[in-house]
Amino acid sequence: MAIITLTTDLGDKDIYQAALKGSIYKLLPSVNIVDITNSVAAFNVQQAAFILKNSFYYFPEDTVHLIGIDTVYNDHTKYLAVRYKKHYFVGADNGIFSLMFDQDPEEIVEINIMQDLKFLHFPLADIFVKAACHLAQGGKLTEIGIPVHDIENKMNLQPVIEKNLIKGVVIYIDSFQNVITNITKEFFNNVQQGRRFVLNFKRNETINHLSWHYNEVPVGEKLCLFGISDHLEIAINKGNASGLLGLNLNDKVIIEFQ
Repeated sequence: MAIITLTTDLGDKDIYQAALKGSIYKLLPSVNIVDITNSVAAFNVQQAAFILKNSFYYFPEDTVHLIGIDTVYNDHTKYLAVRYKKHYFVGADNGIFSLMFDQDPEEIVEINIMQDLKFLHFPLADIFVKAACHLAQGGKLTEIGIPVHDIENKMNLQPVIEKNLIKGVVIYIDSFQNVITNITKEFFNNVQQGRRFVLNFKRNETINHLSWHYNEVPVGEKLCLFGISDHLEIAINKGNASGLLGLNLNDKVIIEFQ
């Protein structure tokens, strides 16, 4: 069965999500629509990129991922359909692809499907849906667009190495209020080289041990681990790490190796 996933900032209180899904079913009644999330903060390309980058590969090959972030028509933004690691992505060329992809896509086209003027304010339910349904049915990229090679480039903020330190920042806070940093497991291991460490963050809080799972410490105690995204997380077992530790997006964290 064909699968189309949705990653959008449409929320669940208005008509927009229903209009999008209805438009998909109207064109492809047999499709399986899966919500990755419709709760991305409005226009937050970085948040959407982090979520989709760390979830798309759980789906079967040839899944179509429709990205509904900052898609309203303007004169400068192109609409792209992309094949990457045997998955398809349909979205606006607003930097999200460069934030998601670690290597060059296999194929990119600028979508040239004719815009229905009555959907000019909501191209998700028109151009994006038509492109996604075409791909979900096995259609070729070149049948809906013109091949291109360049995409809008945005850079993820990278951790910095200074002598025996890694300086990172908070890039995401999940629904459990776990605090996720931009320090990946691979980056950490390459710098650590087996050395002991101390993780320092707000309010002079420290952690000096990596946990394997959240229940490794008593309820209410803080910990750090590499979670499902392979990024270093600061958490509290069954607690609100962001609120209780005062950690917010873009706050600094420092790892000192000894």
